[in-house]
Amino acid sequence: MYYIRSFDNNKIAVYDLNPYSSKTILFVHGWPLSHKIFEYQLEMLLNLNYRVISIDLRGFGNSDTTANGYDYTSLATDLYNVILNLKLHNIILVGFSMGGAIVCRYMYLYKNYAVSKLCLIDAAVPSFTKTVNNPYGSTIQSVDSLINQALTDRPQMNEDFGNKLFASNPSESFRNWFQDISNSASGVGTVQTAISLRDEDLFYELPFIHAPTGIFHGKLDEVCSYEFAKIQNKYISNSTLFTFEHSGHVCFYDELERFNKTFSNFIR
Repeated sequence: MYYIRSFDNNKIAVYDLNPYSSKTILFVHGWPLSHKIFEYQLEMLLNLNYRVISIDLRGFGNSDTTANGYDYTSLATDLYNVILNLKLHNIILVGFSMGGAIVCRYMYLYKNYAVSKLCLIDAAVPSFTKTVNNPYGSTIQSVDSLINQALTDRPQMNEDFGNKLFASNPSESFRNWFQDISNSASGVGTVQTAISLRDEDLFYELPFIHAPTGIFHGKLDEVCSYEFAKIQNKYISNSTLFTFEHSGHVCFYDELERFNKTFSNFIR
């Protein structure tokens, strides 16, 4: 692990495996997690000789917790700073859940810079909450309830939210590991990015994504409805939708073997 300074001079944690490979993939995690959630993709990608880079968003994992900068534009700018500092080109950019929203904002703001392919996994796109263009989102009231619970009993909120993620039945040990990742986030980062999830909308930015895009989404997703994926597929030209019939919000766990095979085929 090493740190790269953000646009406002805070430290963003970067994890860089197999750095001398000519093939690069960059992961952006979801809410309220960290780079650790991609553990079960790492071995496969390293065996395929990819350089695998992942980051902790500000306020999460080992990155600095800041007082502000949790809107999608700031988080996308942090990502841009990492890409510039590492002099990356022709990367495969991957975003899960809220990370999917952040990478879409990046593609819009920075005109697809350095990205050869985009992967959206159970992405909170075009919006996490209901809008005119996305009637399938959560209610503002339900997100406010999450925020209020995070302000009073964040570990219980993480457990309650975590129980909605899986369509499979992972072991208790696995659930505990997943919650430990959530609990490692800062309270500030958890609350402030939840506000961004509630308020931000990327619908009109989707047509500006031009890189070939793989959309990987669980049919049983209770957090970001499968209908989100249909909207992404409709408005992102050159996109392909991969449906995981037996998956909830974490298709890369619920159908791990099929996901890894489908994912590796797409990126190659």
